[in-house]
Amino acid sequence: MTASEQDAAPSVPDGPERAARHGQPSPPAPRVRLVDVAREAGLSKTTVSAALNGTGRLSPEVRERARETARRMGYRPNATARQLRAGRARLIGYVVGELADAPWAFLESPYFARLTGATAATALARGYAVVLLPAGSLQDEWGALPLDAVVVADPVADDRIVEDVIAARIPLFSDRSVEDRPGAHWVDVDAAAAVRLALDHFLAQGARRPALVVPDSTTRFHREVFAAHRDWCAEHGLPERAVRAAEIGNGPVIRAVETALAGGPERPDALLVVAEASPPLVLDAARRHGYDVPGDLLLACVSEDETAVHTDPPVTTLSLRPDAVAEAGIDLLVSVLEQGRQETGGVLVPVRLDVRASSRRAG
Repeated sequence: MTASEQDAAPSVPDGPERAARHGQPSPPAPRVRLVDVAREAGLSKTTVSAALNGTGRLSPEVRERARETARRMGYRPNATARQLRAGRARLIGYVVGELADAPWAFLESPYFARLTGATAATALARGYAVVLLPAGSLQDEWGALPLDAVVVADPVADDRIVEDVIAARIPLFSDRSVEDRPGAHWVDVDAAAAVRLALDHFLAQGARRPALVVPDSTTRFHREVFAAHRDWCAEHGLPERAVRAAEIGNGPVIRAVETALAGGPERPDALLVVAEASPPLVLDAARRHGYDVPGDLLLACVSEDETAVHTDPPVTTLSLRPDAVAEAGIDLLVSVLEQGRQETGGVLVPVRLDVRASSRRAG
């Protein structure tokens, strides 16, 4: 080949580019080692290790120099070695048990979106990563993952994944429905107290015909909500008005709201919507049925939807405090995995009623 032909010939790529063009996997980029960080920072390997692990007696300036150099160079600890030393992978499985028919629908729920995000953020701050599992997952789908624990939020009655996790002897964290199960721990809110808090507020504002909209669900929380409403009505000698929403989502819940507002000969004068729906849509449904809120109808929703503050009038919400539930759950998980807590048990997180104009009558 002449010099001119060599100049015209296409260049042959080297390294990763050549491998990619020939259908071969690219070799991994060389890992930055601790000794590389130490050399770059002008520190000893022991000093850098102590700085990154938060140990040793180091000045703030030295610790920050080591950490900044490691961050800039892209240093990551050897996860495999750390796993072998600690005896765990630091992975937590996370699944919302209620929505097996629509495995990822919980991401559209303000409550579950907040709970999931708070669980992931709190776990990461404790050194654990969350692995999202679809509702209805079978053991042969997640059984090979090195999960240190599994969180099942709002399991349905006889939830398959709860039984499989307990059978696999993986620490389980869920709601109070798993109380006294071997290897299971729980964090929950007091459903009965939540219902009474809202209904007592309605009663104090003069309501005598409160109605309830609740999901047609077998989760412990929703079963206890329905029972608490029934008991409260019996205690106060008031008619029991409850409508179940057949499915999740704004459409089915608003249809259930409209059924509750129709109310027969005596229309309700207060409405507690436990089935999750957009507060502005609930308010619109009340107005379509000829209600003035709060003049004719006191309104409260179990919701974490921030739009409730911006409606006219602002809607009263009963918060189940997903951030507090997530923090309590991860703290419990860490105490079991790292501090050797043996006894099963749980934590009850108080709810919060944010009273706004939709449920407050003038005078």
